[in-house]
Amino acid sequence: MRPEHAAWLDLVREEIVAPQLPICDPHHHLWDHPKERYLVEELHQDTGSGHNVVQTVFVDCMSGYRTGGPEELRPVGETEFALQQSRASEAGGGAVIAAIVSYADLRLGKAVEEVLAAHVEAGDGRFRGIRHATSRDPDPAIRVNHVGSPAGLMGTPAFRDGMATLGAMGLSFDAWLYHPQIGELVDAAQEVPEVTIVLDHLGGPLGIGPYTDRTAVMEGWRASIAAVATCPNVFLKLGGIGMADFGIAWHQRERPPTSDDLASAWGEPIRYAIDTLGPQRCMFESNFPVDRRGCSYPVL
Repeated sequence: MRPEHAAWLDLVREEIVAPQLPICDPHHHLWDHPKERYLVEELHQDTGSGHNVVQTVFVDCMSGYRTGGPEELRPVGETEFALQQSRASEAGGGAVIAAIVSYADLRLGKAVEEVLAAHVEAGDGRFRGIRHATSRDPDPAIRVNHVGSPAGLMGTPAFRDGMATLGAMGLSFDAWLYHPQIGELVDAAQEVPEVTIVLDHLGGPLGIGPYTDRTAVMEGWRASIAAVATCPNVFLKLGGIGMADFGIAWHQRERPPTSDDLASAWGEPIRYAIDTLGPQRCMFESNFPVDRRGCSYPVL
């Protein structure tokens, strides 16, 4: 994050609510990009900014991939990278990276077992599952998923065989998709009920491109979340609300949002999700540092 953006975020400071409440943040990323470094030091700056965040979960973002060897095994490097960062988090005295969710190509079908076994070995007890993003929309204004998944992938026999393999190994599947695709996830969840599925970022309610009618988008989203609720193996992450893809350009405002601003924009959908799935199937995520482009960690 550039220094001027950090100064922008610092324009809003708030009293911390329930500062002693122990929190596990179930979704963050780590990377060292030319324009942004976000490793344990930066993670601890955010998680140590007032709340009692004691544990976090690292989630797939293509960091640390192996540069050689079989193509399908290269993502195992991310688990190796995340384990190193996890050990650094234990030594650093802040929130501990307690679990790792990496990537494996479920298009391998049953053959993905070899890749998953390698992740398990590399994770030293911290590896919990994979995320295979399928986010894609016909409109070119919408960002395509970072692993190049084609349209309709979740409905293919190979992908569902891969999901079943995950379930058989006691591992979870994180889904990152957009709200028009939730029906595909529901079909997959019903077809492979033995795998635990975690639906990221509120199911991806888009607010850009052809989806700027927020009333219509949220009406369809609510119906989709109600369908998700019929699948007991699906859990929902409540987050992503700092992303510009969701249609609220926080980063373009003169001042960053307050917690009241976030609650005004997202309180009703989040309450609907909790009421519909039940609190035992919902978890609040930071999605940092992605959501940091829209709001600060303590405000979120």
